[in-house]
Parts: sequence; C-alpha cells; structure tokens
Amino acid sequence: MAQSAALVEALKRALKAKGVTYAGAAKALGLSEPTVKRMFSSQDFTLRRLDRLCELADIDLPELARSLEQKEHLLARLSTQQERDIVGDRKLMLVALCAMNGWTAAQITAAYALSEAECTRLLVKLDRISIIRLLPGNRIRLLLARAFTRLPDGPMQAYFKAQAQNDYFSSRFDRPDELMLFVTGRLSGRSTAAMIARLTRVAHEFGELHREDGRLGSAERRGLSMLVAIRPWELSSFQDLRRPGSRRSRPATPAPAAVPRSVRPR
Repeated sequence: MAQSAALVEALKRALKAKGVTYAGAAKALGLSEPTVKRMFSSQDFTLRRLDRLCELADIDLPELARSLEQKEHLLARLSTQQERDIVGDRKLMLVALCAMNGWTAAQITAAYALSEAECTRLLVKLDRISIIRLLPGNRIRLLLARAFTRLPDGPMQAYFKAQAQNDYFSSRFDRPDELMLFVTGRLSGRSTAAMIARLTRVAHEFGELHREDGRLGSAERRGLSMLVAIRPWELSSFQDLRRPGSRRSRPATPAPAAVPRSVRPR
C-alpha cells in the first residue's frame, strides 16, 4: 500500500512538472474533474487510465517506478572534476542550467542558438558526467538536486566570483520584481542558527514555487535568481581603525543540527 501511494505521488509530481492540471487530466480521460480528484485520493486507477496519465506526463510505468528509487538519491554536491567540466564550457553550462530549471531539449533550442545536434551532444556530455540521465527522445532526468551545494573555493565558486558576481549585482534593484536588502547586527550562536534555518526555508519555498509554476506557460514565467548569504563579516577597510589588541568578535559556531549542509527540494 505504501508503494502504491508513493507511485501515485510520483505520478502527480510528473504531471505537475508537465503543467497537467486535474482539469487537463479529466479532459484527457473523458471524466469530470471531481472524479479524477477522487481517483487520485483513493489511489484507484485502471491500467488504461494509468497508462493515459503516464502519456500526459511523458513518462512510462517502468520509468515512473525507477523515479521512486532515484528521488532520494539526487546529488547534493558535485565533484571538483564535474564542476570543472561545467564551467569550462559555456554552452554546456547553459544547457545544464536549463536542465536544472526543467527545460526540455526543444525549449532549449527554441530559446538559444543551438542546433538540435549540438544540444544533443551537450546533453550526452551531461549524461556522461552524471549530471542528467538522457532518456529516449532527448528527454531529460535530472540527477542533481536543484539547490545543490557548491564546493567551497571550487571551480563553480571561482567562476561566480570572477564572472557572475559583478554581472548579478550590476542592477539598481529598483524594479517591482527586484529586491536587495543588506542588514547587519550582532547575534548569538543560537540566533545565528535560527536565522540560517529561516533562510534555508526561504530557499526551499523558492524551489516549491518553481515546481508549482511549472504548470504555467512560458510566457507567464521569467527566470529569477535568488542569492542567499549570511556570514560574520567586517569591511576590510575598517581593520586599520581598530585599536591594538581589539579583534573582531565572532558568535559561537551554530550547532550542526541547526545548519543544513545543503538545501534540497522537498
């Protein structure tokens, strides 16, 4: 029974990822929307209806079953070589980021100047370095958690500092869809841990909204990037103003249990 429930949840996630609503499923099955909702809540499907729903989700039953095993095994961190491979090829990094945001191969080639053959070549390379699993028909299964942890001082971190950081902060952040806040304060170790936990939940919520909005058309969505950071810090230009013997105070290190090592989609 638990496996059946997990399979139905996996099917719901697959349908949501393709933007299929209860109404859309009802239309495809020739049923009313309340009937489809009852079918999902009772987990009672005929094989024919289950096959039809899998078609709508662009997934077959064996693949759906395999997704149950894969769900808990998404990579939370890349190796140094994987990071180096991605940042070393601009087009490969583009396709990797698109895949992480749920794009299909057709959407990638429609938006960017990549031929179908070139896109396929890049997807094959991502498959080879275990970032994605490339399925028949150039379908993409992500093997990397969307909110994976970058290696400290690794190739991706270095790339962000050298290439993306200034680009990201070049905005005035004064548009309705932009926000930048900078606050400082003195917190205890306990309060620091609580703050980090709250920020982590915000990152989780961002991922949840990304998945929910997957049902909307491309014209209704736009790419957004949210940077979340917190650290003990003092502007380096203030250091020479400190009195001899004075040193910057640091709060106690937060308890490991309160500070997640990575942010993973739920």
